[in-house]
Amino acid sequence: MRLLLSSLFLKSPFEGLQRHADKAKECAQLFKEAAVCHVEGRCKDFDALTDQVARMESEADSIKRNIRNHLPRGILMPVDKFQFLQYLGEQDKVIDEVEAALYWLSFRPRGLPKEVAPDFLHLVDSVIPSIETLAELVRMAMDFFRSKSEDQRKKMKRLIQDIRQHEKEADLLEQELKGMVFGNIQDALVVFHTVRLVEIVGDIADHAQNASDRMRAMIAK
Repeated sequence: MRLLLSSLFLKSPFEGLQRHADKAKECAQLFKEAAVCHVEGRCKDFDALTDQVARMESEADSIKRNIRNHLPRGILMPVDKFQFLQYLGEQDKVIDEVEAALYWLSFRPRGLPKEVAPDFLHLVDSVIPSIETLAELVRMAMDFFRSKSEDQRKKMKRLIQDIRQHEKEADLLEQELKGMVFGNIQDALVVFHTVRLVEIVGDIADHAQNASDRMRAMIAK
């Protein structure tokens, strides 16, 4: 009977978590499109794309609140509640940082300095896989907590390793880009703006890795 109740309960938190992860994935693609639009100056849709991300962030917040308000008490929780909420919090921060990056980018309507613009877009590209992989990780988690399949656990661990590798690559690009900014730009205000922007984008990958680490803890034997 306990197993049956647990299986029924899985429909609530993990389906909500999946909807939240899918919002993050949608934001990732809009983020990339908006960054290219702004930096390359080839379209006029940056504000509209930013507004879309803001709406999705608001929708993700609503999903997050709904999950938190409907978590069960006691034995029905199939994973540690604290770890589950930590995962949700880190995944939510991914979306928050995407919105923050676009907001910060908007402070320079004329775009980024040409010396760093291509490398900034490279950094943006490097964080997208981490966000998108979270949606797949949650889908696999839903199956794993129903089946407890060892094969599924191994697949999830490989995805978690992929996210960690993406974060390392993004971190390296972030450090290289900061060095480029300090070495090629003289205007102190531009340096401050660009470095802070780069840090925010780097934080996206950091929170994705943090989320994957919480998932690893949840599936640990």
